[in-house]
Amino acid sequence: MKEKRPLIWLSAEHSGVSTDAVELREWRLTPITINTNLPQGDIPGTSAAWVGVFDASELSSSQLAVANSWLEAVGVENWVAILKPGQIDNPEVCGLINRYCEDYHTLPIQPDRLHAILGHLWGMAELHARASGSAPLSYHDVALNGESPAIRQTRELLCKFAHTEEPVLIYGENGTGKEAAARYIHNNSVRKHKPLVVINCAALPPSLTQNELFGHEKGSFTNAMSAQKGRIESADGGTLLLVGVDELTGDQQSAILRFLQEGQIERIGGRHPIDVNARVIATSSSPLDQLVTSGHFRSDVFYRLGSLHVLLPPLRDRREDILLLANRILSAAPSSGGPRRLADTTTICLAEHRWPGNLRELQNRIRQAVLLGESAVIEPADMGFGQPPSNDQNQNQELSLNAFRSQADRRAISVSLALAQNNISAAARLLNISRVSFYRLMDKHHVLHRTSVSPSKSD
Repeated sequence: MKEKRPLIWLSAEHSGVSTDAVELREWRLTPITINTNLPQGDIPGTSAAWVGVFDASELSSSQLAVANSWLEAVGVENWVAILKPGQIDNPEVCGLINRYCEDYHTLPIQPDRLHAILGHLWGMAELHARASGSAPLSYHDVALNGESPAIRQTRELLCKFAHTEEPVLIYGENGTGKEAAARYIHNNSVRKHKPLVVINCAALPPSLTQNELFGHEKGSFTNAMSAQKGRIESADGGTLLLVGVDELTGDQQSAILRFLQEGQIERIGGRHPIDVNARVIATSSSPLDQLVTSGHFRSDVFYRLGSLHVLLPPLRDRREDILLLANRILSAAPSSGGPRRLADTTTICLAEHRWPGNLRELQNRIRQAVLLGESAVIEPADMGFGQPPSNDQNQNQELSLNAFRSQADRRAISVSLALAQNNISAAARLLNISRVSFYRLMDKHHVLHRTSVSPSKSD
């Protein structure tokens, strides 16, 4: 017997359409009925349901006004609405369908047509689930992996911050995984079962800031047919993540000041403040204290973002992790040509590159190599590198076995030192030789030992 599929049926208690009337069980659909007259805290588990029916035919005006909160709380992505004839002309109903529903069905029920709609949505949901299961690994998924001292210290700090309720400010260059660090804090905190609401500050239009962040009351402006929660209020009980907080304009900074200071917001058209219990995590690519000094960021907002700061290390400061991260991204990348591996020359390029784009650049180069490379071995050109730079000062030296051996030795020393951040003991372990042998090779090939790597300002 084929397995039955769960179907959410969201309706009023005395709905004019029963689940038995539409023969759901004959279609291998098991209805999970949710009554909109009950508290939202009583919603049953719906994670296995990909499709839902939103029966709006008997909802009152007051129930329609809060229908959006029900549709969001249930968490089903594919809704089909059931309406009474003429109900689609109601702007409030029309807005709900446009925002939440894939299709709608007008009474009286036509079983074959409704079955076709639900079957199509189930098929597409299954297809999307399979596609997402084989999606390439994002650099956010591996950003905190590795055993370099820099990333280990960062993980320890994030773990400590996760056990507090204080705001956290995460700094780092573009592509270092700041959002991944924020999600790590949320997922390891007591709020992990509550919502994580992400606000991309760079994409927040100044003219819509108030409405997006605080929401509005019904009738507060033209086309405000119902009350609407803002993004901040949606994070109540959970975490509010402000991505790129340094991108906020002065007016936008002023708008969030009251929430940061008092934990209260006020909807557009509202007359009473609303308490919001949300932990704030913010990310920034620029040091906010410097922006405060230059007058580009409000000091009162900066200090209310908290005193807990964490700096994500750039990839060039965690070179020991590069090969591990590259192989993990590569192993998860879908490839029609079978498994891929990095050539030794490619590993050299990974170790010696400056990585101005950090993990995002690493991910993009690997994806490029998987798409454009034609063999199982990924060469430097496949990742957009030229041939590894030569340490030979004399490009016209004779072609001999000793010359090639000497070049290979110098390359091995250079790469191991780069991966070990110029730590002699660690570099020797990478080559599986003793420190004494490593020093002898350095002396033999006149390789200088730099005690630290000073990144250029251009990075």
